[in-house]
Amino acid sequence: MRILFFILVSVALFSCGSNQDKTATNNMDDKLPKFEFAEDIKNFDFGTVKEGQEVEHRFKFKNVGDFPLIINNVSASCGCTIPQWPREPIGPGEEESILVHFNSKGKEGQQLKTVTIFANTNPATSEIQFKANVVATKDSTATP
Repeated sequence: MRILFFILVSVALFSCGSNQDKTATNNMDDKLPKFEFAEDIKNFDFGTVKEGQEVEHRFKFKNVGDFPLIINNVSASCGCTIPQWPREPIGPGEEESILVHFNSKGKEGQQLKTVTIFANTNPATSEIQFKANVVATKDSTATP
């Protein structure tokens, strides 16, 4: 009987502690740096571009967290896409942007590219995407 009582008390104590830990973690997550993008970041559309054309778009964002936002790295899903990002911390309430440059050389048809941002946010990665419909130029359709 004493063992059963000890087990019940232990379970009650440990379960209360874990709820407090979760609450503290959730409160901390609310204060972490956060991206707030100025537009629908999932579907930026360059529209129709000619094969070989280079286009770029600036994804503007604001840090809506309570601590400085630090972007550790930004990677693209394809070598045809080159991202440029701020290397300095972005303070709470500050606005910045990520410039994405797309080179359509050697591409044809509908293109959907993803850029992954690694930062001190929760979750640690965020994605921005763009699409473009690349049409062949007269030179790219000619046969030798």
